[in-house]
Amino acid sequence: MFPVCNLSPLSLQPVMVTSILGKPTKHSSFLFVTNSASSGEGISTRRSTISPFESRISLIFALASQANSLSQRLLADVAAETAKYLFPKRFESRNLEEALMSVPDLETVEFKVLSIRDQYEIREVEPYFVAETTMPGKNGFDFNGASRSFNVLAEYLFGKNTKNEKMEMTTPVFTSKNQSDGVKMDMTTPVLTTKIEDQDKWKMSFVMPSKYGANLPLPKDSSVIIKEVPRKIVAVVSFSGFVNDEEIKQRELKLREALKSDRQFKIKEGTSVEVAQYNPPFTLPFQRRNEIALEVEWNNK
Repeated sequence: MFPVCNLSPLSLQPVMVTSILGKPTKHSSFLFVTNSASSGEGISTRRSTISPFESRISLIFALASQANSLSQRLLADVAAETAKYLFPKRFESRNLEEALMSVPDLETVEFKVLSIRDQYEIREVEPYFVAETTMPGKNGFDFNGASRSFNVLAEYLFGKNTKNEKMEMTTPVFTSKNQSDGVKMDMTTPVLTTKIEDQDKWKMSFVMPSKYGANLPLPKDSSVIIKEVPRKIVAVVSFSGFVNDEEIKQRELKLREALKSDRQFKIKEGTSVEVAQYNPPFTLPFQRRNEIALEVEWNNK
């Protein structure tokens, strides 16, 4: 039972005492001295004693209240993040398959559509930064290799960096063959998987939050580099379902063939395919949005 002090609008002064009437007390005591000038009463005293047991109980309740407040804040943060996936945004669609695709409401690469064809669209993509790592093995979409690369980049994004700073997740994750025209820096951005020409290797990249610009924290893992991707024009094909190496190979060949008939744009020499995946693993196949892209340039012929 906690001691209750019935306080009235009187002058009240607590005085700590260690003995009463010459006898030592077992616990620290507070002697409340009140002065009731208006009623003409003399000075009255009341002692309130808090035992060690009661102090411990009070501490437990205080800690419980603090933990509850922290839990509520964490739940609010989780709810806000979950909403980004439960209420996704959608791109403009050209057919039923694209209409069913959804994209988490996360920051993504900025672009504008220059032209829409029957089989693909042409985009001008704004510059952005990525965090990049080389994938193990010879396949870009092997589960074990992709998982290891994803985890390495996720560790950098969520605090394994020189500032121990947790950054926000973005979309998409890029998997692509290596291209030599990016400007290498001491930082990285989106998740890209790129195949290094003549070395049969792929790279994965995370798009970095745009608010950092070139001031991204440096990775602690030497296998992660920061790279600025310059402005570029790309031909893009969107598709749903799960991604595997054979499907990417077939879709790349089909896109290259279609671009041969394009009078405005041609494939940039030396370009290699880049794959963008927008959704978390738990997304249903028909709702997943994937894209393959080839860099192109204006056809001056």
